[in-house]
Amino acid sequence: MAKHGLPLGIDVGGSGIKGAPVDLDEGAFAAKRMRVDTPVPSTPDAIADVIHGIVDHFDEVRGDSPIGITMPSVVTHGVVRSAANIDKSWIDFEGEKLFEAKLGHDVVLVNDADAAGVAELHYGAAKGQKGLVVMTTLGTGIGSALIYDGVLIPNSELGHLEIDGYDAETRAASSIKDKEGLSYPEWTKRLQRYYSHLEALLWPDLIVVGGGVSKDHEEFLPLLKLKTPIVPAKLENKAGIIGAAWLAAHK
Repeated sequence: MAKHGLPLGIDVGGSGIKGAPVDLDEGAFAAKRMRVDTPVPSTPDAIADVIHGIVDHFDEVRGDSPIGITMPSVVTHGVVRSAANIDKSWIDFEGEKLFEAKLGHDVVLVNDADAAGVAELHYGAAKGQKGLVVMTTLGTGIGSALIYDGVLIPNSELGHLEIDGYDAETRAASSIKDKEGLSYPEWTKRLQRYYSHLEALLWPDLIVVGGGVSKDHEEFLPLLKLKTPIVPAKLENKAGIIGAAWLAAHK
């Protein structure tokens, strides 16, 4: 008889693939996270092989539990629709089917920012929040998650809003701050333009800001003037894995 174990979350990024079993009562890793470099080229088969190794590594704790996998991509009905920082052969690829066949588990495939948003909703900065939460991740680009009364509205891709003739993330992502050598106050002017636009379109109840730069939130969040409360994410780089595992368990 198959044994129930802990759901696994696996976070696929441009440079690394990370996984861990998750204790959903605590919203925390139940074992030390495993990280493997993203293969080059990062084709579907190559990534599936790495994930297979990570799943095997956690054989003791996972049993027949479902697996949640994030992608740096739009994902609709298990099909990968875009390829940010992974091989272009992923575009329009049946990712969920490949992983289920390779791993012999039920798999939920989800956009990475959406997974992070779900984790912040259940265990982090948006816990207990009613109404509309907008999560943004500031990194190489700008990822986003929209959650209304606890329900994820997937693949929002709000980093690609056109503002002042530019794709927003090409002006306001944290990678652009570093590339152009902007100070926090200089960068915050661009963030102000972005978040004001987001606020005018959606009138959210809360904005949560994640991504690596969120650890420096005191340098920029207090400089923003918005009607909406805006707070840093709490789960940092654990959010993708935790959210993926939660979504897999609640499929």
